[in-house]
Amino acid sequence: MLKDITLGQFFPGNSIVHRIDPRFKIIIAVIFIAMLFIGSSAVCLEVGAVFCFMSIILSQIPFKMILKSLKPVVMILLITSVLNLFLITGGEPLFEWKFIKITDTGVYTSVFMIIRIVLLIAGTSLLTYTTSPIALTDAIERLLSPLKKLKLPVHDLAMMMTIALRFVPTLIEETDKIMSAQKARGVDMDGGNIKDRIKSVVPVIIPLFISAVRRAGELATAMECRCYNGGEGRTKMRQLKCDWTDFTALCLSLLFMISVIYVNIAQ
Repeated sequence: MLKDITLGQFFPGNSIVHRIDPRFKIIIAVIFIAMLFIGSSAVCLEVGAVFCFMSIILSQIPFKMILKSLKPVVMILLITSVLNLFLITGGEPLFEWKFIKITDTGVYTSVFMIIRIVLLIAGTSLLTYTTSPIALTDAIERLLSPLKKLKLPVHDLAMMMTIALRFVPTLIEETDKIMSAQKARGVDMDGGNIKDRIKSVVPVIIPLFISAVRRAGELATAMECRCYNGGEGRTKMRQLKCDWTDFTALCLSLLFMISVIYVNIAQ
């Protein structure tokens, strides 16, 4: 399961989505999220699904990689569907037994929420799949640059967010290694009751915490050795430049957004 978590990974490529300016990709990702949550009907969700699948095809990221990113949230999807299925009692009853009641509204809401979460994860995953950590840092810093007038450390905030996102795969890999090492020492992590499983997590959390602190110290030392002192006076080797492709992608996403708003109002 840990190997299925692909959050924060970058897959180099030369697709249209890879070449889009990272600033525009962040804005488009925000528009896509708003598109999914503004719409309250199946038609709005279909528009979001078309936009999502079109982006995946243009990015040339394999669908199996997108499906792999969905595996860690299967339990969340199941819990969400069950809660909506049994807690929503409005509409025509489809099944009723004692205090259990399933209605058509509950079924519709359950399916609607599952599809919305799947599209949300699949669509937003493309941001890290097609954008390098360095480009993502520069894009976040440029987008937050107006906050410099409020004396906020924009560069430091962007750097911290990117480092945190970048180290997710590293910590997942480290966790997998620690679990394999503990199993080799005879620790049973799969069997027993809930109490035993909670106890078996302790031999994993403590080494992982120590490893994370050690990696943070090594990173800080490496940055100091390279004379890193924050964003003051820094120059960039690669300057972000936008062209007609970026504006076309932005206009296309806004067109989808307007379609969702129109359908939502018309209904």
